[in-house]
Amino acid sequence: MENTAPRIPNKTSRFTESIGLEFDEITATEVRGHAQLDENHHTPWDVVHGGVYTSIIESAGSVGASYAVAERGQFAVGVHNATDFLRPSTGARVLVLATALFQGRTQQLWEVIITDESTGKQMSRGQLRTQNVDLPENRA
Repeated sequence: MENTAPRIPNKTSRFTESIGLEFDEITATEVRGHAQLDENHHTPWDVVHGGVYTSIIESAGSVGASYAVAERGQFAVGVHNATDFLRPSTGARVLVLATALFQGRTQQLWEVIITDESTGKQMSRGQLRTQNVDLPENRA
């Protein structure tokens, strides 16, 4: 019998490491993680770059969506990312919570909220729509 355990990478990518994102818990409907944002993530105006938040939203949502379809020999790729930047920050440890809003046969929709751990204030939030695609070895 073929092993059908979800295939989720057991390490982060260099890109994910560069944005400081670490995953604490991954399930088929929720992802929890955190990141330490600092001057390495700044714009020239000394605030965290919005692209960092967008990348965290893309990463957390796609990891959860991929986990949800891994047993089918698939992974999920982002097809639309809508990120709202709620307040500027010079840096903080942030908590990341990604939650599945819709999980269909071909697409999924995930909400991701990024919160400053020390203040409890939301820094950014977004929605990520993903497409479920076959893993390369499962393509005909």
